[in-house]
Amino acid sequence: MHAWCDIGVNLFSGQFDTDREAVLQRAADAGVVQLILIGSDLAESQQNIAFCHQHSGCFTTAGIHPHQAAGTAADYLQQLTTLLQDPKVIAVGECGLDFNRDFSPRPLQQQVFAEQLQLANTVAKPVYLHQRDAFETQLAILKESQVSRGVSHCFTGDTAQLKAWLDLGLYIGITGWLCDERRASELRQALQYIPLDRLLLETDAPYLLPRDLTPKPASRRNEPALLPHIGATVARMLQLDIARLARQTVDNCRNLFQLEGRLP
Repeated sequence: MHAWCDIGVNLFSGQFDTDREAVLQRAADAGVVQLILIGSDLAESQQNIAFCHQHSGCFTTAGIHPHQAAGTAADYLQQLTTLLQDPKVIAVGECGLDFNRDFSPRPLQQQVFAEQLQLANTVAKPVYLHQRDAFETQLAILKESQVSRGVSHCFTGDTAQLKAWLDLGLYIGITGWLCDERRASELRQALQYIPLDRLLLETDAPYLLPRDLTPKPASRRNEPALLPHIGATVARMLQLDIARLARQTVDNCRNLFQLEGRLP
């Protein structure tokens, strides 16, 4: 069995309220030895931190998702700075822009995003990026902030967008979106251009259950134990040995998030 790292888990989604520990055990049984929990606001980031201190191999991001930008407290940056000092917090985010749903006004999204990028530079942590229908604006803000360490979480774009993120120095997070033959054609083409040392794998659990999974779980819920299925899909499309892909993506996770020496 191969060892894997899932760099995107929304573990405090309500969908996991009844069996969170079992989800973790199933992940371990499937060889998923490291989990990166996603913090979408300060409260969730704090929940994640407490959980990670009780579970070896679990780390978390801390930040403000663009959907939450309108609800930030006046002192959110001070609060976030404090959270980022915790050794279990390995990245700033999930942060970015979402011009698809526009749950927060766009100018406010951009302000909160830019402030978090500046903070990431100050505390020398990578950024964990969300982007939906806002590519050009996000690219401009990232360039202005001179961000060079981070990951494009749940990348679903085309080859041109991929190359722009790679030129910035970013890693690329690939999810089960790749397993959807209806809407993943551009992503499947772009996959061929991702350098192996920039590739990361994630479930984005409980979302994005791989469409080609059979049988599908009764819960219709994605979870970290299904990451090897995504890995097998990537290995097949890249004509790579799956053991090599597993090793490389775990190494990439540890390199980006500076986890060497911090694991059991």
